[in-house]
Amino acid sequence: MPYFVYRVSPNLRLTHVDTKDRYQDARALVRTLREGQAQGTDEQYRMIFAKHQAEAEKLLSTPRDERVIGED
Repeated sequence: MPYFVYRVSPNLRLTHVDTKDRYQDARALVRTLREGQAQGTDEQYRMIFAKHQAEAEKLLSTPRDERVIGED
């Protein structure tokens, strides 16, 4: 399964940047994009592992639950 790289803008607007077959290649691309990003911008670069592009977009657009650390 490939690794998809996306630029995530405010309001969960997804822009497909590239697709890589190897994790190391995708990770290097995301790191390079993040380093070249201007300070103070609301955009994020995200990498996701999925069967196809539609699944990747679905996973990225689904809000994740808050992480619970410890007990209340």
